[in-house]
Amino acid sequence: MSDAVLYTVDGDGIGVITINRPEQRNCLSREVREGLRAAWQQFEEDDAAKIAILTGTGQKAFCAGGDLKEMVETGMKVPPRDMFPVPYETITLSKPTIAAVNGVAFAGGWMIAQGCDLCVASTTARFAITEVKVGRGSPWAAPLIHMIPQRIFMEIVLTGKPITAQRAYEIGLVNRLAEPDALIDAALDLAREVIEGAPLSVAAARASVMLATEMGRSAALDAAWAAHEEAYNSKDAQEGPRAFAEKRKPVWKGR
Repeated sequence: MSDAVLYTVDGDGIGVITINRPEQRNCLSREVREGLRAAWQQFEEDDAAKIAILTGTGQKAFCAGGDLKEMVETGMKVPPRDMFPVPYETITLSKPTIAAVNGVAFAGGWMIAQGCDLCVASTTARFAITEVKVGRGSPWAAPLIHMIPQRIFMEIVLTGKPITAQRAYEIGLVNRLAEPDALIDAALDLAREVIEGAPLSVAAARASVMLATEMGRSAALDAAWAAHEEAYNSKDAQEGPRAFAEKRKPVWKGR
């Protein structure tokens, strides 16, 4: 992995993936794309890592989107669907993720933040799907219909105008807001809240949410019951109630 993208994991099992090209507004240049692929793979294969936070260096830009200069130089028309490393879309992951948006998240920056399960944003962050402004496209935005209301979705993609972090929070795109200097701490706090849960239960809960966005009500219920079978039958499912009864913190084994 190059220094374009950094990966660390702390003692709690929280991985942090940082796009490290602030002078380029952390845009999705080739080196950043390759770095993100390597970092996501390292996170997925890292047994010590339970959850990942995706962020950018500096306070100006989380990620300003694709590298427009590269698009001009290559004469790019329709980008390959796997060109950009989007969590759970073009990157295979089995663990939860959080976007910590520290500045602008425009176009591809919005895309990779949207791909994460949860989002914490700096109060100074801004979000925009700007493709209509440069004659490009945003097919990747289709899943937004499961996150925000249709009229708001329509306005965002038709106008290309940025929205504030506060507005993003109000419409449900962002889970939590934090002051710029406290952003990573807020993301770490949220990550710790997630990994306090039993690992198999967390995985099944995440799967149920995603299944529910892809199926009708009855099919989603059936699939969610199936997704939770392993958690219900695990040793952790006995440890949780036992720890509660004994008034102690559970010791999860993930099996």
